[in-house]
Amino acid sequence: MNNLQTDARVMVEVDRYGVATVTLNNPDKHNAFDDAIIAELTSAFTGIANNDDIRVMVLASTGKSFSAGADLGWMKRMAGYSYEENLKDANALAIMLKTLNFMPQATIAKIQGAAFGGAVGLASCCDIVIASEKASFCLSEVKLGLIPATISPYVVNAMGLKACRRYFQTAERFFADKAQHLGLVDEVVSPEALDEAVDKMIRTLLANSPLAMRRAKTLAFDVAYQDIDDKLLQDTSERIAAIRVSQQGQEGLTAFFEKRAPAWQTEVAIDSANNKSKG
Repeated sequence: MNNLQTDARVMVEVDRYGVATVTLNNPDKHNAFDDAIIAELTSAFTGIANNDDIRVMVLASTGKSFSAGADLGWMKRMAGYSYEENLKDANALAIMLKTLNFMPQATIAKIQGAAFGGAVGLASCCDIVIASEKASFCLSEVKLGLIPATISPYVVNAMGLKACRRYFQTAERFFADKAQHLGLVDEVVSPEALDEAVDKMIRTLLANSPLAMRRAKTLAFDVAYQDIDDKLLQDTSERIAAIRVSQQGQEGLTAFFEKRAPAWQTEVAIDSANNKSKG
């Protein structure tokens, strides 16, 4: 998976450290998406998910806005669709969001500006959301007589039920500091610091065991909201036993006791550690 042409509305780039960047590139329309862009995103996310050499994915966009959500032209077309056509259209969006949410790699959303409607869903599907102080969010669907249906499982999971009961109904615009308070955003930084904040998070992730990170992400999904019973205790015990005897588990423990870097650490992670020690 290499760089795509720069005039594409969805660009994919993978660097030598195994970091994939998926970029919405439709700034003239505030990176609004339609059925074609949804299909391109689904293809990009699926390709990355199936590539074991990719360790981290960043979801970004060009221009002032992260994404305005649904494209107006697409919405106008949908208004004339039958129920069956609308259902097919909605299913395509639902599949794209599910593919993003359950990607095995660590995912980072880089939010530089406005994220409206479905774009809040994109952010909610990512493991880590880093936003500029200028970023803003709005679940605007009810203004148009609609509801944030396909994105709702992910947004409720990110922001919580009480917040969604409000913002699903009010369509109020809220900013990055509020989004962080609600749990939608993990870090808020100045616009000038956004690139470095994302790079720092990438370096943090690349220092960790690729296998352990994948297993840890799956663990979070699998144990969430489960009863703490004998079945869950046995399952979690089996998981830690399996990772301890895995090649990366053995390498990580050995490296720790030998006070050396484990084999999986990339050049960028080692360079970061060296720079810190010099400072």
